[in-house]
Amino acid sequence: MQDMLNNLSTYGYVVVFIYSLGGGFLALLGAGVLSFMGKMDLTLSITLAFVANVIGDGLLFYMARYHKAEMMEYLRQHRRKLAFSHLLLKRHSSWIIILKKFIYGLKTLIPVAIGLTKYDFMKFMLYNLIGALIWAVTVGGLSYFFGGALIKGYALIADKPYLAPVALIVIGGSVWLYLSQATKKK
Repeated sequence: MQDMLNNLSTYGYVVVFIYSLGGGFLALLGAGVLSFMGKMDLTLSITLAFVANVIGDGLLFYMARYHKAEMMEYLRQHRRKLAFSHLLLKRHSSWIIILKKFIYGLKTLIPVAIGLTKYDFMKFMLYNLIGALIWAVTVGGLSYFFGGALIKGYALIADKPYLAPVALIVIGGSVWLYLSQATKKK
């Protein structure tokens, strides 16, 4: 356990940055807990997650806008989710760019869906900056604030390892059920 903590505190900032390019929730959560333990700096972790998240979403938007043909090959099996993302953008306008940071499964599809439209890049980046800042401060701050409870939860799962797969199945199943219901053909 101590070796893992030493590795995370040594390479944790790199992990937070790279992982935050695509999502970053778990890396930032871990960085907040490690900051609570005194192994990492919370401000630096939040800043790295914020910058990487903005860059990652900007790259997704750019790839969808200027490399549409190549992107569509990978998105062919996600057409309904992509259409659902377009509907969310129409219904909730620019708020969805901010809120998508907190919705698993839509975090990567929304920038791609927006990139496929004629939505203004600078407007997207402004809302993306706001959303990434709110996301990074919220997730990083809450994981630091609840660091003690998260450590106790980890200890509980370490003592009763059968709880981890059950929790993952329940959470993963809930997300899958929501996304399949939301994108179901009517």
